Amino acid sequence: MLLQGTFVNIGAVIAGCLIGRLAGRYLSTRMRQTLMIGLGLAVLLIGLQLALQSKQLMIVIGGLIFGGLIGEMIGIEKRLEEFGERLQKRFSGMGKVAEGFVTASLLYCVGAMAIMGALQDGLGGPPTILYAKAALDGVASIALTSTLGIGVIFSVIPLLLYQGGITLVAELAETILTEPVITEMNAVGGLLIVAIAIDLMGIKRLPVGNLLPAVFVVVALVWGFGMA
Repeated sequence: MLLQGTFVNIGAVIAGCLIGRLAGRYLSTRMRQTLMIGLGLAVLLIGLQLALQSKQLMIVIGGLIFGGLIGEMIGIEKRLEEFGERLQKRFSGMGKVAEGFVTASLLYCVGAMAIMGALQDGLGGPPTILYAKAALDGVASIALTSTLGIGVIFSVIPLLLYQGGITLVAELAETILTEPVITEMNAVGGLLIVAIAIDLMGIKRLPVGNLLPAVFVVVALVWGFGMA
């Protein structure tokens, strides 16, 4: 079945969110703070592992600069905040809805497993990569929801659009998303995850949303400079 891997991934995230929501009721404020710091450190490690894969530092820098400019012109961060505020009003008293949404969306969509798993699913093979990713995301959603609240569950929307989109155009995407392209996409995405970790640990809030186009700008840069 087309998109089977993505639907399994979404199901695992939803199940994890429900479990995390129930578990979060039994956590004290101090326990939540400790969990946030631990989660932030784990997310920091994931981001650094992805970022350090880069083999073309100037591509990463260029992607962040031009992607950031595009994000600022579009006003992605502002739009995300407005969306988060609407969710916050709708689900008042259920945690940091906007932060949970953005954090989970980045974690679930950035990385080689999301890209390669979606390609595998779209090219007719058994979606084993997405099955493995579903297990990891399910566990992560338990931890995220118990600390950040129900906003995490809304990350299934960008997850469906991103992974599902790659799956539906798998043959074309496989041609464009070569190994060097995926490496640099992961590196930029990893840096964005590092920024999320800094926020989770309460160090500083960074406008990560405006940097999201950088993940796609590097695709054009890698191909444009003949590195693909």
